[in-house]
Amino acid sequence: MKLLSQTIKIGQILIQQGHLTEGQLQEALKRQKNTRKKLGELLVEEKIVEESVMLECLSERLGLPAVKLRPGLIDPLAVDIISKDLAERYTIIPMFKVEQTLTVAMAEPQALLVVDDLEQSTDLQIQPVIALAGNINEFIKKYYAQNVKMDSFVASLEDAQVQVVEKEAYDEEAIIDLSEISEGSPVVNLVNMSLMQAVKEGASDIHVEPDENFVRIRYRIDGVLHDLMTPPKEWHAAIISRIKVMGRMDIAEKRVPQEGRIHIRVEDREVDVRLSSMPTILGEKVVMRILDKSNLQLNLDKLGYEIQMVRALKRMLTRPHGLFLVTGPTGSGKTTTLYSALDLLRNKDRNIITIEDPVEYQLELVNQIQVHEAVGLTFARTLRSALRQDPDIIMVGEIRDEETAKVAIQAALTGHLVLSTLHTNDSPGAVTRLLNMGCEPYLLASCLVGVVAQRLLRTICPKCKTTYFPEESVLDEINWQGPRNRAFHRGEGCQLCHDSGFKGRRAICEVLEMTLPIRDLILTRPSADEIKALLKKGPWRDLRQAGMLCVEQGITSIEEMMRVCFIEEESTSDKKELVAEVSE
Repeated sequence: MKLLSQTIKIGQILIQQGHLTEGQLQEALKRQKNTRKKLGELLVEEKIVEESVMLECLSERLGLPAVKLRPGLIDPLAVDIISKDLAERYTIIPMFKVEQTLTVAMAEPQALLVVDDLEQSTDLQIQPVIALAGNINEFIKKYYAQNVKMDSFVASLEDAQVQVVEKEAYDEEAIIDLSEISEGSPVVNLVNMSLMQAVKEGASDIHVEPDENFVRIRYRIDGVLHDLMTPPKEWHAAIISRIKVMGRMDIAEKRVPQEGRIHIRVEDREVDVRLSSMPTILGEKVVMRILDKSNLQLNLDKLGYEIQMVRALKRMLTRPHGLFLVTGPTGSGKTTTLYSALDLLRNKDRNIITIEDPVEYQLELVNQIQVHEAVGLTFARTLRSALRQDPDIIMVGEIRDEETAKVAIQAALTGHLVLSTLHTNDSPGAVTRLLNMGCEPYLLASCLVGVVAQRLLRTICPKCKTTYFPEESVLDEINWQGPRNRAFHRGEGCQLCHDSGFKGRRAICEVLEMTLPIRDLILTRPSADEIKALLKKGPWRDLRQAGMLCVEQGITSIEEMMRVCFIEEESTSDKKELVAEVSE
């Protein structure tokens, strides 16, 4: 009876606040008898009441803080204080420990006997906070599973699933089965498991970094880092040494950065892994970049661009000569776009040369050259030599300096199609960057065929996708000119998307295709704003407009668009014009 009176009181609070009707409450109470779920869980699960509203209500009802759990709120070391059996029995999870106080998320924090039991078993003072049972169970599985991974994978991983492929000169390969050399070594198995799991989950990077009390291993998935596990600090040196041995790095040198490369085979998939070590005050950190060719999408039609953008790209790439640029920050997909362009262009009738640092993926019918600045093999020097190799198409990994820019322009003017990248925020900025590097306007105007500026937007997870109505302040920030009661989409966060609300990414871009008016404008050494003003006179869409279109179509969220498509010092009038054009 006590619990029933509590649920009715919670229901009454929701009714008083206008979040629930009397009829909805009575129907929910009937269903609760059949499911034996808590009323709050039931109302949230059936999307009758939002989770944030329910937490606020429970906090008011019980006089305790309420929280929605997410990875950044939980200290892995605190989880170890309470056993998995206790966590599952009481539906609790430790969050963090400060001195002699352990903060614990509980589905029933009013259960004083549970709090007493926890204080006796931990010899700590327990500070309860409220969380929904479903949220707690999700994190019990996630965080206690890390310990299971550490125990089960490290003890019994099938090493045959991960093999090192040692590539010698002339592509002679010798495959070493790790099971033959590991003899069940926990550290070797842990490194193998980390690599295997990263490939399976589509991670782009693995970070192995020292903390004061443990080693943190994280994956970068869809551009965001996620915790995988936290091995003991005593394992740090052995883990780093194992990775260095695999990458043929100097295990004795810990004072300077090093680079290495390994080739692994995971379930019949050959994967390249680039290694980078860096000394920190707590010890060496290693980042492993995963280059999985089986996941590489070399097709312009399947990168996520709109049809008209793909057509514009193909028009520019089928020019017999000229300079084609892709711009954007690190991690925006520039390399994938260039490789997709090469895939479109390569055939037996053409001699294609690429100059890269580093060569990330190997392509057939393409002569790929690795820059090696330590011995003087720079982009500019290699490009000059490549021009004597009778090329039809040249891809330069990046235009970093004036010398490379001038040689690339000269190559484009002498009958070659040159593809390259720049680090600029938008497509007009690429033109001004080359002019500021010292390129002559008349030469740039003659050879430039187009610029593509791009970003990668995380797409909303289909499993936890939901609609919501943004706050007025958010609509004001994006200068939304449409109906104020319009519903938008976002992800609530689930196990599939690592509680991020996003699963996968798609490219958005703005295309600057050369026209006579733009060529004439370049001759006057214009600013980026002047180029942009001219482009806006035509049917040109910038990155922010492309991002807003994805928001309106329910592909991504407002917050993700604002994070990725940030534009410096954009005027209010420009923003209103932007939203008006997208709405049309």
